Amino acid sequence: MYDNPLEEAARQAQICNACRYCEGYCAVFPAMHMERAFGEADLVQLANLCHNCQNCYSACQYTAPHEFDLNLPGVLAEVRQESWEEAAFPAALGRAFHRSGTMLALALIVGFALLFLAARNLPGDEEGFYAVLSHNAMVAIFLPAFILPLMALGVSLRRYWKRIGGAPIRLSHVTDAFGSAATMRNLAGGHGDGCNFQDEDRFSHARRAMHQAVMYGFLLCFASTSVATVMHYAFNMPAPYGLFSPPKLLGVTGGILLCLGTLGLLRLKTMGRPELQAPEVRGGEFGFILLLFTVSASGLLLYVLGSTPALEPLLALHLGTVLTFFVLTPYSKMAHGFFRLAALVRDAQRKRG
Repeated sequence: MYDNPLEEAARQAQICNACRYCEGYCAVFPAMHMERAFGEADLVQLANLCHNCQNCYSACQYTAPHEFDLNLPGVLAEVRQESWEEAAFPAALGRAFHRSGTMLALALIVGFALLFLAARNLPGDEEGFYAVLSHNAMVAIFLPAFILPLMALGVSLRRYWKRIGGAPIRLSHVTDAFGSAATMRNLAGGHGDGCNFQDEDRFSHARRAMHQAVMYGFLLCFASTSVATVMHYAFNMPAPYGLFSPPKLLGVTGGILLCLGTLGLLRLKTMGRPELQAPEVRGGEFGFILLLFTVSASGLLLYVLGSTPALEPLLALHLGTVLTFFVLTPYSKMAHGFFRLAALVRDAQRKRG
């Protein structure tokens, strides 16, 4: 929407700083009101604190048709997107996903799924999933697919931290940031009634609840995999596991939360106002939500239908989506969680410093 988002964000922030009507809405405004002028580091930090809840836009008296033409959520969304692309390693992959995310994710899922279907001819070594593809083969495929994207994400976060002028991190900064993230505090609205992302005349906690469902669902699924790894290697207890085993209880609960959360976010995204978001990257955002839903839904179906002839195609689909998720993590909106956490750490430094 803007030829120079940073320059436009600085203009709008100066006007917001003079008005201060939205001071209590979220972490953006207290951080903004600490400044008198806005450099690049300040604007990138503010953009990554913003949840795009749009409360400030609905309350603002200076939006179009006023001559000030403020659209703070929209311009911060563009600055935020630019900051992710600038920090991505390599940057070209970040730009590619955010411009054509749905098609790229779909192509990778299909490609990886076909490869896993072809790999079913390799000899399995145990029962269940491992009768289709051996445990060693899965480890050989997924371990580098997990570690290498994390390394790329680490490079991106280091670039981002340097760009916003981050200081040495203390434990108190981290605990404050995780507290904000765990409760999605900034999606509660300054009045505690939630945000009006989907309807400017009605406040709701729906978006906050859906974000929490996705976050905790993902963490439970990660915990399931971690517990299963410990059971396999430390206690010689290989899969498959029963329903009331820790991996299954964590994984099924997490999968259900992920399905509900992604479907809810997809619905809210279609109801949102595109002009208050970064319009060029909506494809990537929809692609990421659909990818997470496919990961969780295929995992649940695999558990339900794992003893039927549907095992092989479902396993290929699930492994293909999980591998696609890992590969795209540093470039998809999954990275936004890490950048948001870094912004919250930096905000904790500001509040304590």
